[in-house]
Amino acid sequence: MADFTLDRRDVLPRLIPKPDKYLIVTGLAGAAKDTAAYTKEAANVITLGGAMGAAVSMGLGVALSAPDEAVAVITGDGELMMNVGALATVASMMPGNLSIICVDNGCHGETGGQPGHTSRRTNLALMAEGAGIPSTLTVERADQLDPAASFLIEAPAPHFLWVRVMPGPSSDYKRNWDLVEGRLKFRNAYLGRQANRRRV
Repeated sequence: MADFTLDRRDVLPRLIPKPDKYLIVTGLAGAAKDTAAYTKEAANVITLGGAMGAAVSMGLGVALSAPDEAVAVITGDGELMMNVGALATVASMMPGNLSIICVDNGCHGETGGQPGHTSRRTNLALMAEGAGIPSTLTVERADQLDPAASFLIEAPAPHFLWVRVMPGPSSDYKRNWDLVEGRLKFRNAYLGRQANRRRV
């Protein structure tokens, strides 16, 4: 495995300093815990559980249905690899408001830390580029985080950001596992934003 130095728990505050400006869909496990801890499970965030591979597809649906909102998908390498074909669908639909951030620790933390494909030869940024996503970027060092935050704002969307972090624990945060409550909270936030835009 490559020797990366980024601590995953430091990444999101640098990349998305104003998370309330987004509608956020997360993948499972570490991505969900990190996002939940950072946002305190705000209403504009839905963290998935038991839906491996669904984050990009769900984020795409949100982005297409709310084109005036900035939408971020925050996922991990294992979750993304489960449905990597979703990147091609994103490229085909070309939502101008979608950013995909893949926080990649090169291993499957939920099942024992086995090395994943990206710890060997798989390059997710090249896969995203090959799928047709116009703006892709790889981050491996702390000094690349601020330019990456600018990339998410300034580069043509959809964006794909591959953030390679060292293996290690995700944020120590106990998520709310009431999925019905989480879905309704996110739905209400989504509908509230749409209603506010219609009133403006």
